[in-house]
Amino acid sequence: MDNRCIGVFDSGLGGLTCVKEIMKILPEENIVYFGDTGRVPYGTRSAEILVKYTISDIRFLKEFDPKLIVIACGTASTTALDIVKGKFDVNIMGVVAPSAHTAAASTKNGKIGVIGTSRSINSGKYEQAIKAVNGDIEVYSKACPMFVPLVENGYLDSKVTYMIAEEYLEPLIKAGVDTVILGCTHYPLIKKVIGDIVGESVTLIDSGKEVARHIRSSIEAGEVEAAARHNGNRFFISDKVESFQTAAEMFLDTKINEPIEKIDIEKYML
Repeated sequence: MDNRCIGVFDSGLGGLTCVKEIMKILPEENIVYFGDTGRVPYGTRSAEILVKYTISDIRFLKEFDPKLIVIACGTASTTALDIVKGKFDVNIMGVVAPSAHTAAASTKNGKIGVIGTSRSINSGKYEQAIKAVNGDIEVYSKACPMFVPLVENGYLDSKVTYMIAEEYLEPLIKAGVDTVILGCTHYPLIKKVIGDIVGESVTLIDSGKEVARHIRSSIEAGEVEAAARHNGNRFFISDKVESFQTAAEMFLDTKINEPIEKIDIEKYML
């Protein structure tokens, strides 16, 4: 048994959908979450800055001696994961590969849609990961830059969200995809909107849920040791604590009883 924590980070709130799924699927595990709310959003940053931010986030989480670190951010996973993996002596995983494998196994007609931030989509990493599983699959990608601010401002089921989603998703519908990867961890909060527009025949792949399932599979395979007991989770952010808790509880769909602590992430920059 290994009671060390699982470290999870994102640019702000989205990674909490991943934390929610880990808590649900692996309730005995201990989680340390860092939301880089002071430097959000990551989706518009240059690749160079994203790598620097990712390294600093990992350096902070390393202070807790994690057995595993999850980059619960589609943008950082697509841009920085391959670069930072070899820089630290800890297992680091992103959200791309688990989602790609599940999508490839789920599609019936060989047409998969991917939605995410502009940086994630332009990286082509989701397409590469899907093609690595099955080169015959057709991948249709669409950047949806307005989804993150809509989610973070609470527009989860509004007319404006439906209008914007209809415009974003139209090319995927026309392409006839039967599977769509929610390539940003914010998007599960508007899963109903997306599902209503693409139709119930289209399978939606929640990247946070697939990460949690992948961790469970790794534990079952003996690649990661399970925790013996749950000692509690910890939450850290890099900006105002006051506005974080209400929004975080919306993402987690549960109360946060632990204190939320603000840290100076700049101390961890190279």
